[in-house]
Amino acid sequence: MKSEIQSKDSRLVDVNGVQKAAMLMVALNVEAASAVFKYLDPIDIEILSAEITKVKNIPSKTVDGVVDEFYNMVTAREYVLEGGLDYAQALLEKSFGIPKAVEIIDKVKRLTTLKGFDVLKKAEPAQLINFLNKEHPQTMALILSQLSPDQTANALKELPEEMRIEVAYRIATLGKIAPQTLKQIEHVVDDIAGLSMSQSVGKLGGAKCLAGILNRLNVSLTKDILLKMEEKDAETTYEVKRLMFIFDEIINISDKDIQKILREVDRKDLAFSLKISDERLKEKIFKNMSERAADLLKEELQYMGMVKLKEVEAAQARIIDIIKALEEAGQISLNLRGGPEEVYV
Repeated sequence: MKSEIQSKDSRLVDVNGVQKAAMLMVALNVEAASAVFKYLDPIDIEILSAEITKVKNIPSKTVDGVVDEFYNMVTAREYVLEGGLDYAQALLEKSFGIPKAVEIIDKVKRLTTLKGFDVLKKAEPAQLINFLNKEHPQTMALILSQLSPDQTANALKELPEEMRIEVAYRIATLGKIAPQTLKQIEHVVDDIAGLSMSQSVGKLGGAKCLAGILNRLNVSLTKDILLKMEEKDAETTYEVKRLMFIFDEIINISDKDIQKILREVDRKDLAFSLKISDERLKEKIFKNMSERAADLLKEELQYMGMVKLKEVEAAQARIIDIIKALEEAGQISLNLRGGPEEVYV
């Protein structure tokens, strides 16, 4: 810790945010602190744990000040979410007086800028869509692009088909939006968070963003979205497909690369993954195996009983992970079709 922390006046101004968090964890009992850790990202836990080891010989006044500040911030945040900044400041002024209330509100503004999305991140997919369904598709795309791929994928499932395609396409093309469109997302998120967004929004959406989202959806829904998007914009759709990888695209990989992939794939995963594949893909796999291995795989597929779809998709996902790893290592190529204007037959 900084030597200033140990000074006689114990000024909190000399304590940074991580140090305050570490002191707060130490001030809590073990059960409460461990409960907090459950909600933190692994990287944050690592940073905070390292800082906790440095908490030694801290004046009690400093610790008390950190706890009081945390309590005031939590109280203020609750007031803000309940009735907005003006409401929060009015209540805080009654409790602490005008100067202290202004100080607390200023801290809330700084710490929660662009944090309105925290509210959305806690929402269930149905709740999220219920909130967004009155918004323009562009605004929906802007907001969903700020959430995790898993949450956005689940939200897309809740949308009607036509709207789903429209929003997915707009996520993929967000880089082309006009600056004034950002005002829409500011207004919408403010309605939920009750906070102003004073900072500029960084890079939004794009093909890579949509690719990550579609990788979380089931195969049939992903295919449908890509097919409908291709009718609207073949070039953008091609870019999305290039950044993701659908299991059925294996059929377009060269034979020599297929053979490299098969050497890395678990046989059980291979059998499961081909359960719902078409005959052309199966034949592609068979012809790149030894005759004996192909016969064993055909027999396994023939006598395989009913299996859960999620198990098949999990097996396909594991194989896709292997394929992507081989590509990143430069051992195989996924440049399958050239650009949208090039056609291979």
